[in-house]
Amino acid sequence: MAEVVLERITKSFGETLALTDLSMTIPDGSFVVLLGPTGAGKTTTLRMISGLDRQDAGSVKIGGQPMDGLAPAQRNVAMVFQQYSLYPHLTVRQNLEFPLKSPLLKTPQNEIDRKVKAVSEVLQIAHKLENRATALSGGEMQRVSIGRALVRNPAIYLMDEPLSSLDAKLRADLRIELKSIQANSGATLLYVTHDQIEAMTMATHVGVLDEGKLVQFGPPREIYENPVSIYAASRLGQPRINILPADLFSGAPPGAQTIGLRPEQIVQGEGVDSLVTRVEHLGDQTRLHLSFKEHDLITVTDAHTNLKSGDIVKIKPEKPFFFGSDGARLA
Repeated sequence: MAEVVLERITKSFGETLALTDLSMTIPDGSFVVLLGPTGAGKTTTLRMISGLDRQDAGSVKIGGQPMDGLAPAQRNVAMVFQQYSLYPHLTVRQNLEFPLKSPLLKTPQNEIDRKVKAVSEVLQIAHKLENRATALSGGEMQRVSIGRALVRNPAIYLMDEPLSSLDAKLRADLRIELKSIQANSGATLLYVTHDQIEAMTMATHVGVLDEGKLVQFGPPREIYENPVSIYAASRLGQPRINILPADLFSGAPPGAQTIGLRPEQIVQGEGVDSLVTRVEHLGDQTRLHLSFKEHDLITVTDAHTNLKSGDIVKIKPEKPFFFGSDGARLA
């Protein structure tokens, strides 16, 4: 495994600027998740590291070695795409064995058998090893695609929303398994997702991207508790952070235009009246949709609450975030 360093990467596709002066260090042995909406530059970042695309400016280093001019096969990376890419004429076993049989690796057959067995059991596809790839469901194909990366020992794993095509239960199971594999092996992993739960539960570090620029980088808890902007604050947390005019409450600092309130920053039972417009019972929690001074907000309350639409609750902010007119954090 290796540290990966991106230094002032810029990449354009025609008139579209995909990455702008992007610098980021992916520590050796870390699980880094990239967050951001479509078009933020997440997949392009993966493609810069893998060598599938070349940057217009800047440099990529893996394990301290510059990658400029090196083809993807020479970079010792393993990439899992959002859309599974398998050899349809091969069996599951043959697809998993394929990267290990590369002349560059020279892996003994007994070691190939051991790795294929271990990975197929983790991914719950051991019973499908002799099936052709074309006989698999979409979810099974993606598990094989993930497995093809996991059997290797690359400098870095690059994963582009690898769990998005799986059902909810399997996605939750593999989330745990991927994190366990990464932690136990000390692998370096860069992972793209839109799923905030994946980011919070799997990542050692999160990189928040916006229009090709790195907005904030750090542990997920740090970004959740100390976002640098409205944009960064909105990338993590369910339900999403509430953004309201700062003058709805007293105590806003000079220059504050908006106030950010996560559920735990809304104290119920005291303060100002708010109308309950909807109650969502989700099992382990209940979400309250409120109308407060003609503004909508969402918070959570006791799972067994008796509150219903039309009820009045008192609320007040506690240690909220304040943002200026440009969206940057003030306090």
